[in-house]
Amino acid sequence: MKIDLRLTFHYGLTIFLSAFLLFQVQPLIGKMILPWFGGSAAVWTTCMLFFQLVLLLGYFYSHWVVRYLSPSRQSLVHASLLLVSLLLIPISPSLDWKPTGAENPTLRILGLLTVSIGLPYFVLSTTGPLLQAWFARERSGLVPYRLFALSNFGSMLALLAYPVAVEPIFPTLWQSYLWSGLYACFVAACALLAWRGHHGVPIIEQAHHEGPAPRWGDKVLWAALAACPSILMVADTSFLTTNIAPIPMIWVAPLALYLLSFIMSFERRGWYQRKVFLPLLVLGLSALAYLPTLGIDVFPLSVSMGINLTAFFVACMVCHGELARLQPHPSHLTGYFLMLAVGGVVGGFFVGVIAPYWFNSNYELSIGILLTGLVAAIAIIPKMKLARPLWRRVGIFFTAALLLALAWIRIDDHMEETRGAELTTRNFYGTLQVFNNVPDAYRTMYHGQITHGRQHTAPDKLDLPTAYYSPDGGAGKALQIKAGQGPLRVGVIGLGVGTLVSYGRKGDYFRLYEIDPMVIDIARHNFSFLSRTQAATEIVLGDARLQLEREPAQLFDVLVVDAFSGDSVPIHLLTREAFAQYFRHLKPEGVLAVHITNRFLDLRPVVKTAANHFGKELRLVDSEGIPEKLVLRSRWALISSDAAFFRDPRLSSATTIADPDRFRPWKDDYSSIFSILQ
Repeated sequence: MKIDLRLTFHYGLTIFLSAFLLFQVQPLIGKMILPWFGGSAAVWTTCMLFFQLVLLLGYFYSHWVVRYLSPSRQSLVHASLLLVSLLLIPISPSLDWKPTGAENPTLRILGLLTVSIGLPYFVLSTTGPLLQAWFARERSGLVPYRLFALSNFGSMLALLAYPVAVEPIFPTLWQSYLWSGLYACFVAACALLAWRGHHGVPIIEQAHHEGPAPRWGDKVLWAALAACPSILMVADTSFLTTNIAPIPMIWVAPLALYLLSFIMSFERRGWYQRKVFLPLLVLGLSALAYLPTLGIDVFPLSVSMGINLTAFFVACMVCHGELARLQPHPSHLTGYFLMLAVGGVVGGFFVGVIAPYWFNSNYELSIGILLTGLVAAIAIIPKMKLARPLWRRVGIFFTAALLLALAWIRIDDHMEETRGAELTTRNFYGTLQVFNNVPDAYRTMYHGQITHGRQHTAPDKLDLPTAYYSPDGGAGKALQIKAGQGPLRVGVIGLGVGTLVSYGRKGDYFRLYEIDPMVIDIARHNFSFLSRTQAATEIVLGDARLQLEREPAQLFDVLVVDAFSGDSVPIHLLTREAFAQYFRHLKPEGVLAVHITNRFLDLRPVVKTAANHFGKELRLVDSEGIPEKLVLRSRWALISSDAAFFRDPRLSSATTIADPDRFRPWKDDYSSIFSILQ
């Protein structure tokens, strides 16, 4: 058959552009709304659930129009949808969706995304299966599934391009305009294809004789093979940031490997070979199961990351490779992709909704490992061509033994994780644990790897400030110096276990902002700083910046900002507009203390450029850890207009920060994590 290169290029370009826009709008809209929900990693997980849900609706729409509408009606309906979606660009989330306090963030995020980008994203999500079906209708002798590989290549390119070539260069508003301009180009290209095909012959009439329709068992297997990598991707990202290294942007690596496995599996059959990948799958699942049982310092960081990501990629290759082997005739293409979307939604719903609200710890990776092994066995063993029936029974026995061994490893590890824990609990914002170290007489709260507070349990040491808040640390020195001027009004962003109120005296007032209600409960019931302080305290539930924006000026003597020690740095608390709110709530001679201790990010240029903009002086206070006093290493930036404050002898060791060279100040519409990676 003669191939029309221009037509093939038109289809390929439109599918590529739709996939590129799909994966560009995800981090773009996520960046826009993250500040409204505390910058939590769970915001991204909820966004992913929304994207998978809309993708499912898009695939269902594509399946329905191809199966039940004539080509002319397909063209009319889809062209109308394309034109209506243009009315919703440029994309911009409405301020009416900003949370006001303790609302359920999952439902609010889903509603916000539906109103803001629902229709354009829906239109983009229909493109892959719909245009592949149209392509198969026009060129019935050609297999359209390689266009699916092209679609995933566009997705991966968008994923990698955003943090490297888009976010560091363009403000958010310009990103929205650029995306909207490309979307208009996509609408034009897709509308031309819709118009071209309105006189075509339905694909069902072309090829119904090519083979039997897939059975329900086949469809369930398609969905299961799609669900397993979806679960593993999000669960493994959580594991990487919690158990190996809380590295910002680490989610890019698993998602890129996930897409790469799709590309390699559907671009050509030769990439996925069972004789290569099945032994690797056994090793990979074993590594994923056993790696969490090891201490974080057993292997170098690069080795642990390499083992984990390689094992994850092998699991994705097996699932997606088997999906590619099971692909039906193009006449059933839309139904095939619909079941893939069902699997993705099931996986995303399990990780994004069920796990945070039903589990008390991170069990989803263990479940994903076992499900992947089970589903792969169901997909492969019954259809393998073996010389003797005995070998099939041996394969079933070996698989069962392997899954039982993996289950035992994971169950034992989860029991070890919670052994000795006074409390293990979980919600939208993550997993918190409280451990009571009886021999050394102290109690600790952890959020993943990050220590969020410690307290001595010996009666004579209950009021000693610990962790990052010792008298030698930046916040401790600021509070002690300002205490010499009379009663204090202190604001604290990030409650932790309430350690800072141990500096409170009678007549002092501490106003503490905390977004996670679970943290407040733990600080009140598992630690005693709040109950023992002599100062008056008030806790404000909700995102600190949103609350500060609504409140009248609080006239704080000291405002402590402590929210940047983990992997999910709430960037909205570091922008110029955020610092404007901080200084609005400070007295003219007040002190802003920003905790910038972080293993992977250098926040010094961020706070320095902000201080320069507002004409403030900045000093850096570094303090070493003292294990026997439960004091951790810390770095604080103290910012103020009070020259007398910086002349205090207790700040004699504080250092200045040189003006950063060519560093672009962070604003609400511009920030780049890559610019501060260490």
